[in-house]
Amino acid sequence: MLTIEMDNFDLGQICRSGQCFRMEQTEENQYRVIAGDRFLELTQERGVVNFDCSEEEFLSFWITYFDLDCDYGEYIRKVNPRDKYLMAAADMGSGIRILNQDLWEMIVSFLISQQNHITRIRKCIDNICREFGEKKISKSGEEYYAFPSPEALAQASEDELKACNLGYRAKYVLDTARRVVSGEVSLDKIRNMKYKEARKELLRLYGVGEKVADCICLFALHQLDAFPVDTHIRQVLDEHYKRGFPNRRYQGCKGVMQQYIFYYELECV
Repeated sequence: MLTIEMDNFDLGQICRSGQCFRMEQTEENQYRVIAGDRFLELTQERGVVNFDCSEEEFLSFWITYFDLDCDYGEYIRKVNPRDKYLMAAADMGSGIRILNQDLWEMIVSFLISQQNHITRIRKCIDNICREFGEKKISKSGEEYYAFPSPEALAQASEDELKACNLGYRAKYVLDTARRVVSGEVSLDKIRNMKYKEARKELLRLYGVGEKVADCICLFALHQLDAFPVDTHIRQVLDEHYKRGFPNRRYQGCKGVMQQYIFYYELECV
């Protein structure tokens, strides 16, 4: 168990921010995260967070996953004080971090997310993990399932994926898995691309539109100039930024601002 004291880190806000579908609150102030084939239990009291893992695993994986080396106070201080809307959004979501998640997991997760709500997305992902992922046992003895590999999903049938409640999204996941396995799509190459190049490559995938491509760029590739625009964000832009979002001011952290806005709308509406 490692105990870390941090500013601008709130497990509840991260869990509810819509960027991660395998993180859940288990009890008051207690959370668990499954990332790929890793399992972590955490607790938080104010700014003090307990990570139930070895120091080696914390240093080699979870620091990067939770973006703990980054000072998010710097991002908040960049907010234009005359922008009352964004100031309020950044204040409400000040504990959000942009997670560094696995590219393959994010591609599948956001293909599934289309025309879907968070509770159902979580259930769909849990279904495919149980059906096609490797069973694991946590250090506390809890059974969980790793996220399925491209090879495992490529061998599935469309009907088997539909049985996991994916609906029409099953064909998107199956096509992408088979293209990755065949080598037509290289995840390693995408990981090494800059934002605009990666976005263009992701848009070539069956079922990936601009919003999904930007979500993958932001939450898997940590490209902070990605700014996913869904219905909620579009409404905010139309109401508060009629002349357009101030992209130049927030260059290099637009995605962080997007998360503050998204979370604010999620919590306030």
